[in-house]
Amino acid sequence: HVQLVESGGGSVQAGGSLRLSCAVSVSSANDYCLGWFRQAPGKEREKVASIDIYNNAVYADSGKGRFTISRDKAENTLYLQMNSLKPEDTAMYFCAADLDGRCRRSSFDYWGQGTQVTVS
Repeated sequence: HVQLVESGGGSVQAGGSLRLSCAVSVSSANDYCLGWFRQAPGKEREKVASIDIYNNAVYADSGKGRFTISRDKAENTLYLQMNSLKPEDTAMYFCAADLDGRCRRSSFDYWGQGTQVTVS
């Protein structure tokens, strides 16, 4: 059973920064592809970034140069550092895990409950 718990969301002014965390509760967390997704009201969920078991990261164009995904394998924690935030970054942010450690699939197997990010 895989449990994902996000934290770190909140309200921030445009240009500010937030760091999201996701605690991954499974003994083999280091074998999973991990990712961050977001969903704004009235919009479809979109992938923000993903990181594979070799720490190769892929970013959506919307976050390139502003967001950094990382994983702490010792702590089984996923992070998303978000800088230069814009109002259009406002969304519920979800972390997700996939059994394909190389992040080759478009779907993810496990999801957290989300953490709200609001940029004004």
